[in-house]
Amino acid sequence: MFTGIIQAIGTIKQLESKQGDLHLQFATGKLDLTDVKLGDSIAVNGVCLTVIELEKQTFWADVSGETLKCTTFNNLQIGQKVNLEKALTPTTRLGGHLVSGHVDGVGKIVEIKQAARSLFFKIKVPVELAKYIAIKGSITIDGTSLTVNAVDNLNFDLNIIPQTLTETIFSGYKVGQLINIEVDLLARYIERLLMASKSQSLGEQPACHLTESFLIEHGFIR
Repeated sequence: MFTGIIQAIGTIKQLESKQGDLHLQFATGKLDLTDVKLGDSIAVNGVCLTVIELEKQTFWADVSGETLKCTTFNNLQIGQKVNLEKALTPTTRLGGHLVSGHVDGVGKIVEIKQAARSLFFKIKVPVELAKYIAIKGSITIDGTSLTVNAVDNLNFDLNIIPQTLTETIFSGYKVGQLINIEVDLLARYIERLLMASKSQSLGEQPACHLTESFLIEHGFIR
């Protein structure tokens, strides 16, 4: 799990294609790797990757074909800047929101303009993701936890403050650029609950309700 608070801007150092997968080396900039071990997770542009090799201020990771289909990683190039965040720990400040690192789809930047000292972004999402995005709800863009300002059909608006522009790759975005999107976990679970409720109304097997007798029967209460 992650918070969506970007810890460093990294750079793609090497990129190797291997039978439909990618083998990538990232230079991590100011990201401290002293507490990172093989097998740990690091989010790269919002994609949770497993560290498989560690070198001085760099790490290697493999990207599967499935991840390539769901993200912007097909378009990565050597030298490209990326957002980096190490997985959270029990003592991490949750300054953003809970982020899984499992990208839901790819959006497109359709407008960028100055808004006082901030930058205004309008982003278009696929129709299957639009239902999860709400005004003042949370959204993750290339691993960055943000708040939705407005929603209009398949588009939503964001304002990016100077601090975020400095600490992330947002300052380099262009109109037409594709970005990784992860919707709020709560929105996904609410949809699933509603689907379960609908299934019950259609006569399917009802979900088990927790009762004292159920807990005793299954050994939770003695």
